Amino acid sequence: MAFISFIGRVLFASVFILSAWEEFNEYGVDGGPPAKALEPKLNIFSKHVSAQTGFQVPDFEIKYLVAAAIALKGLGSLLFVFGSSIGAYLLLLHQAIATPILYDFYNYDAEKKEFGQIFTKFTQSLALLGALLFFIGMKNSMSRRHLKKKSPKSKTV
Repeated sequence: MAFISFIGRVLFASVFILSAWEEFNEYGVDGGPPAKALEPKLNIFSKHVSAQTGFQVPDFEIKYLVAAAIALKGLGSLLFVFGSSIGAYLLLLHQAIATPILYDFYNYDAEKKEFGQIFTKFTQSLALLGALLFFIGMKNSMSRRHLKKKSPKSKTV
């Protein structure tokens, strides 16, 4: 059963590993295509956050955000493959930050084609988020179960 669990973690993490590898190869000097695609979405997201909460999102270079995303996905998925909760938390952090920014279906009219495509990707990202939460929950409940087991008492003769 442990081998099947390992294969499942490898297959799950492959989504993040391949994404991080592709972004790393395209990174370049300015962050590459991911930075160019992220910049307008981040600007719109920042405006929404400012309008709704009054909190001003600080300005920073997009290429550093892309580098941080690559690091979170790469390191998180490698740790996740070996069953580490820290890896799951890193991937969870990435998904929680990236999902509402990248898949901004709320900026599109519901009747447009783009809305459906982006909403589908958003829900897929939520499914990954849910799987990570499930893994963390199972990992935490398993450690508690092992602590509750009592060691057998030795018999006296």
